[in-house]
Amino acid sequence: MPFYKIPSLSENSFLRYFNFIALYFAQGIPEGMLAFGIPAWMAMNGKSPAEIANFAIVLVLPWSFKILVAPLIDRYTFLSMGRKRPWVIIGQLGLVLSFAYMAYIPDPLNNLHQLMLAGFIVSFFGAFQDVATDGMAVDIIPAEQQAKANGLMWGSKISGISISLALGSWILNKYGYTASILTLAAIISCIMFAPILLRERNGEKILPWTQGKAAPESEMLQLENWREIFKSLFAVFTLRNSLLIAGVLFVSQGAFKFLGTLLPVFTVKLLGWTNVEYAQYFASAKLIGGISGMILGGILIDKFGKKRMLFIYFFCLILLVSLLSLSKAYWANKSIIYSFMIVYNTFYTFSSIGLFAIAMQCCWRKVSASQFTLYMTIANLGQMSFAALINPISSSFNWQISLVFFTLFLAIAWLILYFLNIEKQIELVAEMELKDLEIKSNEGSISNH
Repeated sequence: MPFYKIPSLSENSFLRYFNFIALYFAQGIPEGMLAFGIPAWMAMNGKSPAEIANFAIVLVLPWSFKILVAPLIDRYTFLSMGRKRPWVIIGQLGLVLSFAYMAYIPDPLNNLHQLMLAGFIVSFFGAFQDVATDGMAVDIIPAEQQAKANGLMWGSKISGISISLALGSWILNKYGYTASILTLAAIISCIMFAPILLRERNGEKILPWTQGKAAPESEMLQLENWREIFKSLFAVFTLRNSLLIAGVLFVSQGAFKFLGTLLPVFTVKLLGWTNVEYAQYFASAKLIGGISGMILGGILIDKFGKKRMLFIYFFCLILLVSLLSLSKAYWANKSIIYSFMIVYNTFYTFSSIGLFAIAMQCCWRKVSASQFTLYMTIANLGQMSFAALINPISSSFNWQISLVFFTLFLAIAWLILYFLNIEKQIELVAEMELKDLEIKSNEGSISNH
């Protein structure tokens, strides 16, 4: 089929799912290697928990800048190519080029400052692509498909993390650092064909020099001045339930980052695993969790409700990590730790699907990129804050108590979630959208007269 005859994302559900699966898989590739593979490699080569934690903090930092990028994406675009697609393509290209730069850092283990700088740049373009992709998802995916889409998207991202961690770590040990990073860059470059060939809406341009024009719906949603963007964003974000969503995301994602950064140090430093052993075990556990999320994550949320299922997931995670803390006598058994990783990653994936589906459902489409990004920025600030706690906690307490801190953090997120009213939030956003349409209709009537 010629590329100009390929259906648009707005009119074909299969291509919608395929597009977001591909883009989220691409997001998972840098995260798998940078957040898990390289820290394990650093631990195996004698780097301290403080150095590893500093690297983790630098990786999270650009994701906190997303809130500065999101209003630009909402305000400016090449509308004849879609509201968010041009930005997605730029972010994807930036990922490829920054990964290529990272591949050629000389002696990275003894050049940590440059390694952290490269990690920062890769994370920046990862965050950039994430903002544009999430904004496109809110714009394009119908409300009734968002839970299923989030399951597929998050499962795909987890799969990307798992595959990049396992493949990248294997190549790293067998062929070296440069070969490992360049291989991952090549995979990301192949995924670029998805946003290049798949238009948001019918009639839009595939590329700047091809035929096409802006879709009427895109023109209606597009904001033309900064005052309207920030006024709308302030109005929707200061709703009580918006603030509660932000609170749940800050604490829960911070808790997940805390444990995720602790695990490679725990297994390599304390238990004596190699970085490849950790990568293989954790990657396969991640993959099982990701596939489970793709198959069941959205279905369970649709059937039993987002809030109810999150209560169950949080409880299971608290119980699971508590059991790990209490079973010190069995830590030397790799099967026990691997089983923990599988169960943990499954419930982590299910929890993330539920949290992000709630955040997406509660967004106002006219400021979709900015509002969803504000939620994610707050989540990333939580990750950065809780990652910074690793060194003082691990220095002051034994491993058992350090693990218990995760359960305390997640219990706080559970308490905040209790007060969240999703239905009320959706109702208020619908009222705001209706009021906005009435204002635009009145303005149009006045201008016609």
